[in-house]
Amino acid sequence: MHLVREVLNSMAEWLALFLAAASSVLKSRAALQLENVALRHQIGVLQRSAKKRPRLQATDRLLWVWLSRVWTDWRSSLVIVKPETVVLWHRNAFRLFWTWKIRRGQPGRPAVPREVRDLIRHISRENPGWGAPRIHGELLKLGINIGETSVSKYLLRNRKPPSQTWRTFLDNHLKSFVSVDFFTVPTIRFHVLYVFLVLAHARRRILHFGVTAHPTAEWTAQQLREAFPWDSAPRYLLCDRDRIFGHDFVEQVKAMGIKQVLSAPRSPWQRAYVERVIGTIRRECLDHMVVFNESSLSRHLQALISDYHRTRTHLALEKGAPDPRSVELPNAGRIISIPEVGGLHHRTNVGPPEHRLRCVCQSGVAPPRSFHLAPLCMKVLI
Repeated sequence: MHLVREVLNSMAEWLALFLAAASSVLKSRAALQLENVALRHQIGVLQRSAKKRPRLQATDRLLWVWLSRVWTDWRSSLVIVKPETVVLWHRNAFRLFWTWKIRRGQPGRPAVPREVRDLIRHISRENPGWGAPRIHGELLKLGINIGETSVSKYLLRNRKPPSQTWRTFLDNHLKSFVSVDFFTVPTIRFHVLYVFLVLAHARRRILHFGVTAHPTAEWTAQQLREAFPWDSAPRYLLCDRDRIFGHDFVEQVKAMGIKQVLSAPRSPWQRAYVERVIGTIRRECLDHMVVFNESSLSRHLQALISDYHRTRTHLALEKGAPDPRSVELPNAGRIISIPEVGGLHHRTNVGPPEHRLRCVCQSGVAPPRSFHLAPLCMKVLI
């Protein structure tokens, strides 16, 4: 009964509204204006005296939504509610309409797999300059059938304009950078030998080294010419502020078309690559031997650099070698011989069933506990 009463009241209101609209056609313009003033005054009185917000029915909302679509000046006559409320009514009606149209409960567009979503975010994170069309094309080449709108939905949103990081900037210029530096080695006669090292940043390759007891600017410039013959000179040369890199060295660098980049005073971290290589040479070779003269030091360094390029793995190269090598599977009975350094010969037996490491010195003297077996000083039996 209550529902029927509401429907009848609503019909009566609509009928009264229709009759009022029909009668207004027959009235004069002055009468309509006076009627509008009277109605607005009554609405103002009701609005002042009403303690609660007026309750509107669905038909009332539909009327104002229709008026907002067909009447441009509808906001000036709206007093009961705010114009934003009418716009909200329209949006809710639009949402209900499409909810009914898509027939909720039936399967719609298939969901994007989690692996594809993670891949889209990973590509977007690693390539901030790529947009949805570029990433969508890459996914199509990978055989992933997905729409471009779905790709744009899962892209990472950057608040700032996309820009490469310093790590990316340095990685893009690694092939153009070379570092040079000196380090000293004492001999058995307490003389000091100087080793000049040239390191390429791209694959951590030691391009050249030289050993001398009396380093000069002329000798250093000659070593640089030997390291970069013909047109193999890099774009940038990174070095410290040592006085040996004097006028002759600077002129030679300019003549080769290389731009010299000096590190800040007392800042070895600015030449981290070459400093780490020098530390590796000391830890893996020079700390475990006594050098006699220049020729013996050159011979040991040559053997170390050969192993450094071909077999030694590097964390900076994703645990690969400067000269890429393939994965070698274990093969029983095969012996891999590695050059010997320093007069120490060791044999390491690795094999089933114990899988234990046993070190025996061929000279009959066991190595001390603090001795670290360098890769160059062993023969590995697999």
